[in-house]
Amino acid sequence: MSDQLTKRDQDYAQWYNDLVLKADLAEHSDVRGCMVIKPHGYAIWEKMQGALDAMFKATGHVNAYFPLFIPKSYLAKEASHVEGFAKECAVVTHYRLKSDPEQGVVVDPAAKLEEELIIRPTSETIIWNTYRGWIKSYRDLPLLINQWANVVRWELRTRLFLRTAEFLWQEGHTAHASQAEAEEEARRMLDVYATFAEEWLAMPVIKGVKTASERFAGAVDTYCIEALMQDGKALQSGTSHFLGQNFAKAFDVLFTNKDNQQEHVWATSWGVSTRLMGALIMTHSDDQGLVLPPKLAPVQVAIVPIAKNGDQLAAIDAYVQPMVDALRAKGITVKYDNDDKRKPGWKFAEYEFKGYPVRIAVGPRDLENGTVEVARRDTLEKQVMQAAGIADKVLHLLQAIQDNLYRKALTMREENMHAVDSYAEFKDRIDQGGFFLAHWDGTPETEEQVKNETKATIRCIPLTGDKTPGKCMVTGRPSAQRVIFARAY
Repeated sequence: MSDQLTKRDQDYAQWYNDLVLKADLAEHSDVRGCMVIKPHGYAIWEKMQGALDAMFKATGHVNAYFPLFIPKSYLAKEASHVEGFAKECAVVTHYRLKSDPEQGVVVDPAAKLEEELIIRPTSETIIWNTYRGWIKSYRDLPLLINQWANVVRWELRTRLFLRTAEFLWQEGHTAHASQAEAEEEARRMLDVYATFAEEWLAMPVIKGVKTASERFAGAVDTYCIEALMQDGKALQSGTSHFLGQNFAKAFDVLFTNKDNQQEHVWATSWGVSTRLMGALIMTHSDDQGLVLPPKLAPVQVAIVPIAKNGDQLAAIDAYVQPMVDALRAKGITVKYDNDDKRKPGWKFAEYEFKGYPVRIAVGPRDLENGTVEVARRDTLEKQVMQAAGIADKVLHLLQAIQDNLYRKALTMREENMHAVDSYAEFKDRIDQGGFFLAHWDGTPETEEQVKNETKATIRCIPLTGDKTPGKCMVTGRPSAQRVIFARAY
């Protein structure tokens, strides 16, 4: 299968698209800009969902669900919010069709809505309108709610998982009695995202805050995690927003504090989406196909029998079953593929291409020797192991693969982190890709100039690291610290 895959150094964008399609992760829908997430892709997303959901609940959050449709008037209540999303909104204007002899069905002009409905691009407005009825006193706070949902943003240019008109995500929306508590929540959830990215996706990230021009529409501050893909482009992989009192004031959400005085609540919102699937693919995969970190692999171990006849297969079945039981007892997901409609060679290629972390082959000679052949996807190395105690060996191997993928990605990022002091050097090197640490004078004018002249944007102002002040690489004016520039998806 890998011979049908465009090589990364030949055309990285085509490699990515080929891999998504040929690894059965997703395909294009007939609906413009939308995708069908296929079972293999959705199973990976379910693993992400499960891990994140557990992390949210461990930090005190609960799940709820809010309407898909938002009255148009709600979006108008928060000026910067509507300005930020107006160009991406899908609008429902009618509620009924009628038969037509020539066209089959047409929109019934008599069924026009009194007020148009927006298909949610994000849910702040509908949620804060709801919170007005839920929050009356400090005793009702904090309100810590998350929703798993689909959203629609009418993108002009789309790419599977990375940017689609409809995508899946989670969005947290929390309400607090104080500014300090809300700011702490926004930072806490950023840490949750960073932990998930590094411990589950095996993807190193940099935590930072967005500039004013890159901030979420309606936010006071937007925090983010940024990752570097193999082609040297950045990918924003999660955001957490401190919303101040903007939405509370827009929707008149007041509470009575401990001093029996009324004040507006403080808010956050935060989310990650199926864009993480793109991040996963572009961080680890290679010219042989998909590479999955064991923690997110729907099937961690595939076992393939090599038999010439039914008797051999029956003997291998009996040999393998205790291994399968032992592996599952360790919490390892296993597929024993003894289907005789496909040859072992086809199965090997299939599981390698789809990123299964570990593949075990078992033939008649293994039965004689008490062995198995174990192949790891990350390095493509094979070794013969004793079948005795195989569950513990595989458990250690899966952790070694997880750790190796992270180390490899971290090394790649560190090798592509460049400190630059002059704009001429920056413009000369930006085509090479990577993260560029450079001083910036803090003005939107300079930020826009760099973007227009180089197509690079400020990915974030890092929260940690070197805080030494300096001079802006473009203007020479004072700079508080280096920021991260990169071209991005």
